[in-house]
Amino acid sequence: MLNPIHLRTLQECVRTGSFAEAGRVLGYTASAVSQQMVLLERAVGAPLFERSARSARSTALAVRLADRSRDALGALDSLEREVRAMVAGEEGSLRLASFATANARVLPDVLAAVVAERPSAEVQLDEGEPDEVLGDVLEGVLDAAVVFEYDLDPRQWPIELCVEELMAEPLRLALPETHRLAGAPEVELRELAGDAWISTRQDTAGARALVRLAAAAGFVPRITFRSNDYSVIRDLVARDLGVAVLPGLAIPDDHVRISRIAGWQPHRRVKALYRKQNTNPLLPIALECLAKSCAQVANGWHAEPREH
Repeated sequence: MLNPIHLRTLQECVRTGSFAEAGRVLGYTASAVSQQMVLLERAVGAPLFERSARSARSTALAVRLADRSRDALGALDSLEREVRAMVAGEEGSLRLASFATANARVLPDVLAAVVAERPSAEVQLDEGEPDEVLGDVLEGVLDAAVVFEYDLDPRQWPIELCVEELMAEPLRLALPETHRLAGAPEVELRELAGDAWISTRQDTAGARALVRLAAAAGFVPRITFRSNDYSVIRDLVARDLGVAVLPGLAIPDDHVRISRIAGWQPHRRVKALYRKQNTNPLLPIALECLAKSCAQVANGWHAEPREH
């Protein structure tokens, strides 16, 4: 196989017509240049120079080889620059996934920050529930996934993955503006035992958390509507069709009243999952941006719930 270092030296020898001058340009001694050309001739299987006591004249083969190697060495240089950029995280690709409410409230800032810091990188975002994206993280299709779990519905994540908690969303009560308890900063859950409830699908962590939360308050919730879209749930509450428990990222800006659940404060915990072996240099940048964005959102939950 032809050595690219030897080919670069050959180009200078052909251009300058001198081993000594080629060595001066490249930082080698004339003897080192001569040794490289001997090795290149062995690899080629033919002489590249007509040597005399004072000169080394390029053969037609040497001229042809020097000329044809320019494109190959240029491509190799381009590849080396690309690899260095990828190692430094300046280029390359990053693929993330997250669930709907985080995609709406957190990920836009994260993606914008990553792209601003690494404008030449390709950043992709997919959407899915935790169980829908978990396999892709394990298989390396995704670099990282933003997932959630409820205090009232805990789960174990695969030991092959790193798990970083990004924020703890408080669970809040969403009430219609005309509800008898609307405006109360804190509500005992048992006071809503007779109300109609709006929940996520029956097989979801949110639905299981609601049933367990209600059980602790001594009742079984009468669920009349179900949707995995929190904007639908909020609209149904706003139309006085029931009450609901919302995680922090799904808390609206208007149309419904938000109250704290009296007593123990349950949470939905947002976490980042990624493979321990993942060496993508863009991943630490994304994780840092995720942590900052989540901290900014969570800062708004330290105060008492607002009235809407």
